[in-house]
Parts: sequence; structure tokens; C-alpha cells
Amino acid sequence: MYLHGTSSINDDNHLTIGGVDTVQLAREYGTPLYIYDVELIRKRARSFKKAFEEQGIKAQVAYASKAFSCLAQVQLMDEEGMSLDVVSGGELYTALSAGFPADRIHFHGNNKSYEELQYALQSEIGCFVVDNFHELRMLESLCNQLNKNTSILLRITPGIEAHTHEYILTGQEDSKFGFDLQNGQAEQAVLESLESHCLNLLGVHFHIGSQIFETTGFVLAIQKLYEYLGKWDKEFSFFPEVLNLGGGFGIRYTEEDEPLEPKEYIDAMIQEITRLSTSASVAVPEIWIEPGRSLVGDAGTTIYSIGSQKDIPSVRHYVAVDGGMSDNIRPALYQAQYEAALANRAGEKGTKKVSIAGKCCESGDMLIWDIILPETKSGDLLAVFCTGAYGYSMSNNYNRIPRPAVVFAEKGEARLVVKRESYEDLLRLDLPLKNGVFAGN
Repeated sequence: MYLHGTSSINDDNHLTIGGVDTVQLAREYGTPLYIYDVELIRKRARSFKKAFEEQGIKAQVAYASKAFSCLAQVQLMDEEGMSLDVVSGGELYTALSAGFPADRIHFHGNNKSYEELQYALQSEIGCFVVDNFHELRMLESLCNQLNKNTSILLRITPGIEAHTHEYILTGQEDSKFGFDLQNGQAEQAVLESLESHCLNLLGVHFHIGSQIFETTGFVLAIQKLYEYLGKWDKEFSFFPEVLNLGGGFGIRYTEEDEPLEPKEYIDAMIQEITRLSTSASVAVPEIWIEPGRSLVGDAGTTIYSIGSQKDIPSVRHYVAVDGGMSDNIRPALYQAQYEAALANRAGEKGTKKVSIAGKCCESGDMLIWDIILPETKSGDLLAVFCTGAYGYSMSNNYNRIPRPAVVFAEKGEARLVVKRESYEDLLRLDLPLKNGVFAGN
């Protein structure tokens, strides 16, 4: 069993996280339960920032809050001096409600609404990452209406593909995101932005994919970008103050994954940007990055209670848990793979191949295919590792299943940061019919 972060096995043969017994947490807060290793999140955040500091490069490390957002997580990122990447009015509202400084918030998204742009402008956020001409012109119009100025980056697609699953590739030419470099859209967006009296064009942004285990893709994207930056500098006297290189830094889900340390990604980026800037006789721009999964992914563990089992001789042995695609849709969505162990018998050697089924009424609700576990029984606790990114944030109420609670564990203490949904919560927005008329209207 691979132990991430502060995870260990105590004298009772129980899995501990942050010095806290996960079996006790399951008893106190119920299952399914997301548990976050806060020390590991802090360590990752500091390692990204330190990599820039060691090189003397001005930078912003913005947590991509789509990976996992709640008040406590946003406050933790503020404690660590991070900036924040949001992609919706809801994520922005969460950030501002948590007291996160608005000037360190960057607003992303390929279809920001009029209301979202207005809300963000009135909140005086630090930067918009503009994705398309519709947004660019709507933002300029809003700025004029509200008599405000704002800073922007232009998101571009550099035509570089990262070696990841096709559903999470975003940097290639055929993408719903950004202005394309090669067909002239990016250049037109630069010209329109420079002509604006209320938009301050800080620089450009790209994001080439997710779960990236090498630096080559980033280096190639930087090289492609600099070909155009040199041209724009000569023709428009524009060279960016900021280069935002996105995120996508990989984590270890299974033994096949071999991610790099944050410093390795950052050093490769800085080296190439410095080389190309020196060659072009321009100053090295401020560098921004947006880690999300790599900060919280392997810091999160989901604890389930095992219920029913079904043995099909010579075919498969199913072990069902009290969650599934309602709290982790990634296996069903794009065949994501995970490792797991029994939290209440963590030191026992596996003896039997089983497959972990969720409880949703879908045959595709399978969390893990073919894993070796000790002989399991109803009431055992299953720990599925590395569920910290896109677990809770993509959770849902399919089959009217309430979303799980979330606990932060650090230095022997645990804190509930998201309450478990109740059945009453599921009905909170429902309006009943009475004599064929909406009673709550």
C-alpha cells in the first residue's frame, strides 16, 4: 500500500491521516467521507512558491479552485499566500465569502455571463482571463458602463498537445478554449485589447492539458508562443508583462504514474523563458501558474463502508460501497484509476481480487476494477486514495444521494469543513404542486 503525505498505519492497524485515525473519523462523521491531509496541501503550495523564489523570478501561484472549493480550502490557500483561479460566479462568491483578497483572484471560463462579469468587475478582482471575442467585447462594454478599468490576460491555444486522456486536452488547435495562435485570432485579440481605453492587457495564458508527467509540452508551448511574441513586439510594441502557463501538473494515482516534483516543472519553464527572453533582448516576464489537482489530489482520501457482495464464480467478485459515481464520477466519466485499502485493517495483506461497485443504479457505477484486498466483510471501511481533486467538486445528487461531509486533518486534529447533506437539504429548492398549481410560487 502506497502511503501519501502524512498517512500511516497505527498500532490498531488503522489508517491514519494527519495523525488522526480514519476509523474514528468514519464513526464520528459517517461515510462516505472525504478526508484531506492539510499538511500535504501546505507542503505542495510552498514547494511551488519556493521554486520561483529560489530562481529570483517574480511569480504568482494561483490555486485552480475547480479542483476543490469550499470556504476552508479557500482560506487555507490565502494562509499560504496563493492567488486563486475561479471559473464561475459560484466559485467567485465562495472566494469572496471566505475573505480571499479580490486583487489575487483570476477569473477564467469560456462562457462567462454578463452577470458574472459584472459581479467580478464590481468586486474589483485582479484579472480576467479572456477566452473569446464575445467576452472581450462584452467586458469592454461593461467597463464603459460601470466606469471601470480592469486587467486582462488573453487565453490562447498554442497548438501543443499534452500526452493525457483526450477528454482533458485543452491546448490543441481544436479546442473550445481560447484564441488560436495559428489562424490569426490571437493577434486580432491583442490588437483589439491594445486599442481599448479600459482594458489593461497584462499578457497571455495557455493551458495544454492535465496529468502531465514531463516538461516537454510546456517547453514546446513556450517556444511556439515566443515566435509570436517577438512578432507582436516588433509590430505593435507589445510584449507581455505576464505569462500564465496554466497547470496540469500530474500526481500519482497508481503505480504507473510517475509525476515530477514541482521544482522540476518550474525550473524547465524558467530556463526556457529566460533563454528566449535573453535572445529577444526583452525582460523576463512575471510567470503565473495554476496548480489545482497537484495541490489537493493526493491529499484527499475517501472512506466508504462496505455493504453487499456478489460473487460470480470464474467471472468476478463485486464488493459494493455506500457511495460511488455520486461522490466520484471520474471513473465513469473517463475511466480514471485509483488505489485502495481497508482503512480498518490497513496492514493486512491482500489475498483476493475484487471489483469495487458503487451504489448508484447504473451498471457503469464502478469505482475500481480488479483490486487485491484482504477478505472483506460488511462493515469494513474502504479507503480510496487520491480523491482530493474533482471528487467533491464534481459530486452530485444522482439517485437523490446526499453529498458526503469533508474533514480536514492536521497534526492530530480533525475539523469538519463541509457538513454532510441531509435528506431535507435535497428538498430545499423543490416546490410541490397543489391542485395543479405551484404552491411555493
